[in-house]
Amino acid sequence: MLTILGFVMIATFLVLIMMKKMSPMAALVLIPALFCVLVGQGAHLGDYVLKGIGDLAPTAAMLMFAIIYFGVMIDVGLFDPIVRGILKFCKADPVRVVVGTALLAAIVSLDGDGSTTFMITVSALYPLYKRLKMSLVVMTGVAATANGVMNTLPWGGPTARAATALKLDAGDIFVPMIPALAVGLVAVFALAYVLGRRERKRLGVLTLGDTHLVTETVEEKETEQVLVGAGAGTKGGAPAAAQRITGGGGTGTSGSDAGSDGADSSDEDDLQVLDPQRATLRPKLYWFNAALTVALLTLLIMQTLPIPVLFLLGAALALTVNFPHMKDQKARVAAHAENVLNVSGMVFAAAVFTGVLTGTGMVEHMARWLVSGIPDALGPHMGIVTGVLSIPLTYFMSNDGFYFGIVPILAEAGAAHGVAPIEIARASLIGQALHMSSPLVPAVYVLVGMAKVEFGDHTRFTVKWAALTSLVVLGAGLLFGII
Repeated sequence: MLTILGFVMIATFLVLIMMKKMSPMAALVLIPALFCVLVGQGAHLGDYVLKGIGDLAPTAAMLMFAIIYFGVMIDVGLFDPIVRGILKFCKADPVRVVVGTALLAAIVSLDGDGSTTFMITVSALYPLYKRLKMSLVVMTGVAATANGVMNTLPWGGPTARAATALKLDAGDIFVPMIPALAVGLVAVFALAYVLGRRERKRLGVLTLGDTHLVTETVEEKETEQVLVGAGAGTKGGAPAAAQRITGGGGTGTSGSDAGSDGADSSDEDDLQVLDPQRATLRPKLYWFNAALTVALLTLLIMQTLPIPVLFLLGAALALTVNFPHMKDQKARVAAHAENVLNVSGMVFAAAVFTGVLTGTGMVEHMARWLVSGIPDALGPHMGIVTGVLSIPLTYFMSNDGFYFGIVPILAEAGAAHGVAPIEIARASLIGQALHMSSPLVPAVYVLVGMAKVEFGDHTRFTVKWAALTSLVVLGAGLLFGII
């Protein structure tokens, strides 16, 4: 019964948020509370929730101070050169923009922290996506999938958990997996290229200038649109928007939109995220901020102190040095308060879901049911079985629940058929591309929150591509004889 109710609870949650019948926060709280009562353990709901909150409290603290830290770094201009470099590479071509998203997310993922990756990626690219009217779920989907592949780094979490659970060396697990993971990363770039081509076909080939935007559609080269003035996102004093259209559509901007000063006001506001004239810039402190960030990420990778403590200290130091006046510090914290509240709120809501799922025993029953359902004929192929199972299981469960609760069971089943634990450990990493879009991963709420994308929309778009990427990694692992 617990097995069935566990699957029904997860399915109910996913259906309701993807159909937008409930907000993710409400669904994460109310659905598990209801199912806790249905399984006859309503009296223990408080204990389960408090246990879940206690487990996730360090993560919530880390996200709160990480958002403040990187928010301040964005305010003071630390990432402006990166943005300029990306803009130079992208040249407003949707294909280059999406590929650039995958590249930036993969590079920043080297720090091993998904929240950091998403904050930097979205902050750098959100204004460009908005300005070019590109799909924001493309940005979130590509960024999450790229980060998921890179999340397998030994300091990223899953590899260390697999090593701990099976008493293996993390290096022995990860190093042989590098060729397969490299193929997975290539698949992400291929996906970015395909999605970019789709966006180019929808929007056209765009060229950004200092004061104008020229659009040429792929299908009809004669179509050209010139936007000048406030409608093109230029700043005060510019003339009213002018427009010339000689052919068909595909530009994504109508004449009435282009001709109104207020029509693109939201785009202009979006571009102000990295306004080169903003008052918060601290060019004289650029190298201090760069050194502080490098030191912070280095200490994070070396695990010198717990990550929440590192970001807490980093945020306090960044605020104090860049904004020595109390009034300015309060203003910066207030500027990022919405993101902090949204993300930390989602983390604590997720604590209810995980607390009930674990406390009632649903996770354990679901895991044992899945393992018991594996035919004996598949015993010698437990590496492949583990790789396949890791895709849905790491989506529906936390990494802790999967690696400490299920992987040891799969390793036992494999050992009975002569499959080495190291092979099971490597196969368990396969599902990470999809895991990073799981509703139980706090970092994904940073991604969708900063990108202003509905979680349900992100889920609908990303799941199929991320699952496909995981299957590519599994296929490469089999091809190279790693699994």
